[in-house]
Amino acid sequence: MLSIRNIVKQYANHRALDNVSIEVEKGSVFGLLGPNGAGKTSLIRIINQITGPDSGEVFFNGEKLNPSHISKIGYLPEERGLYKKMEIGEQMLYLAQLKGMSKQDATKRIKYWFEKMEIESWWKKKVEDLSKGMQQKVQFVATVVHDPELIILDEPFSGFDPVNAQVITNEILELNRKGATIIFSTHRMESVEQLCDSIALIHKSKKILDGKVKDIKNLYRSNTYRIGFEGQLTSTENTMFEILDQTADNDLNYLTVKVQEKYSANDVLKFLIQEVQVNEFMEVIPSMNDIFIQNVKN
Repeated sequence: MLSIRNIVKQYANHRALDNVSIEVEKGSVFGLLGPNGAGKTSLIRIINQITGPDSGEVFFNGEKLNPSHISKIGYLPEERGLYKKMEIGEQMLYLAQLKGMSKQDATKRIKYWFEKMEIESWWKKKVEDLSKGMQQKVQFVATVVHDPELIILDEPFSGFDPVNAQVITNEILELNRKGATIIFSTHRMESVEQLCDSIALIHKSKKILDGKVKDIKNLYRSNTYRIGFEGQLTSTENTMFEILDQTADNDLNYLTVKVQEKYSANDVLKFLIQEVQVNEFMEVIPSMNDIFIQNVKN
């Protein structure tokens, strides 16, 4: 769907993107991650043809990115761009027609989305009369109303309460099931875990990590386990594992251990069941939040 090749973007003395290459598969939900100032927004602006790269190329469905692709992209910017004094229905019609829709088709699609979002009564309201979360709903409709092939969402949950965040999450997944490719930029790592198939992590203008979420999580596994048991170990000194944490909760004792390379989880379990009653034994898989922090903390 989208092939980003060796993109460089320089602003005066600041290099925002330094030889960044990313592949976004058609039909995927792709997470574009990174701390503030990493270069994510600069890359999104290039994909949307708001600015151009100093060098490198972007390809959309095998074609070099060009103005004809604008109508096939929906973009929800982090900094919202609605006209505060304009009636919402009129504004949605205007934005939809900018994407190439006829007034008749736009009206039909807007009414469909307003009903879906339960905002049918907002047609004559003005943006300035809405809360931030309500404005977000309107902006989301403006992003998807023309049924784009590629949808770029920059911090889409900003301003939403948990209920409406879930509503938008469900709509994102439904659009993806219907064939839309989603690029999803966020600081909420729990949303990445829930939504994304693949990610790229940008830090200090460079791509430092990319791949499928499940493969990245497997890559960062550290042979660490959490064990819940009844009884007392005769000794916590053991060559099989290093104890990272030790707690107690009601009748259960808990250990978090890192198993040494030459031993397996089964070896540890065989040792433990000779000493105590093992009730829980589970691998500690790193979260995307753990992986994010590990890669950008320096």
